[in-house]
Amino acid sequence: MNEKLDIRPLRESDPEIISAAFTKIGWDKPIAQYEQYLEEQRMGSRSVLVATIAGEFAGYVTINWQSYYAPFRAAGIPEIQDFNVLPHLQKRGIGTALLSHAEKLVAERSLIVGIGRLR
Repeated sequence: MNEKLDIRPLRESDPEIISAAFTKIGWDKPIAQYEQYLEEQRMGSRSVLVATIAGEFAGYVTINWQSYYAPFRAAGIPEIQDFNVLPHLQKRGIGTALLSHAEKLVAERSLIVGIGRLR
């Protein structure tokens, strides 16, 4: 990939941009979902990493620090959830970079991480 890939935390301006990008490809990802992620990020219960290429949204992944899955929650295991890269940008290393950054972030707080789907 020749374009500049950047991975950063979710920002206030992102919910509308992300929702619009998915609406454009026919996916139902409402702005409210990302506003909720932003609030959870502020509260410290979720971290959201956003990938951009040359400043344009490309994908994201979330880390739920307090998993909804009871065995993970009971053991204090954070969970990677809601991992998406726009289809036209897949197979370019964006997803790999997002997961790598997520694993590094998790490693600061936990020796293990789970992966699951958003409920």
